[in-house]
Amino acid sequence: MSDPIKLAAFCGSLRKGSFNHMALQAFIERAPKGVSVETIEIGDWPLYNADIQAQGFPDKVQAAQKTMLAADGLLIVTPEYNYGISGVLKNAIDWLSRMTPQPFAGKTVGIMGASGGVLGTARAQYQLRQTLVFLDGRPINKPEIMIGQAQNKFVDGKLTDEATGKMLVDFGVALALAVRQAKAAATVK
Repeated sequence: MSDPIKLAAFCGSLRKGSFNHMALQAFIERAPKGVSVETIEIGDWPLYNADIQAQGFPDKVQAAQKTMLAADGLLIVTPEYNYGISGVLKNAIDWLSRMTPQPFAGKTVGIMGASGGVLGTARAQYQLRQTLVFLDGRPINKPEIMIGQAQNKFVDGKLTDEATGKMLVDFGVALALAVRQAKAAATVK
């Protein structure tokens, strides 16, 4: 049996009843055997400010960094606001990117998102990929999980669309495989 995999995940939407929170929960329910997911709440972090940083990183930012460093991989669930990632997600990334060690560097990252539109967060995900390049994160390329018209795929907080459920299963398998490959490559060095 393969070693267990720990993922750290966060959602860039604040509303508990958001489609992105529902998508994250649907992923967790369908994660491959041996994969655990620890979620990080980012909604109550202060806005990034170098003056605050100079006094010391907030406790919640430090806890998130610790969780991310202990994880084998990351999962970011992003909504799309005005063709981009949400302010709360960008704020979390800005805080975490200034920490040492920087917790995105070298980490395998899965990206997904859900929206009421047809493109299902495509533009936000591409923007997030650009940011991850700078942070030396390693986003997986396929499958892309862009859950469009999410209002038709969730009922009472649960994913009801079988095709989307299958995509999440495939995504979990691909993310776990990418994490295992990265761990194996790290032991060869």
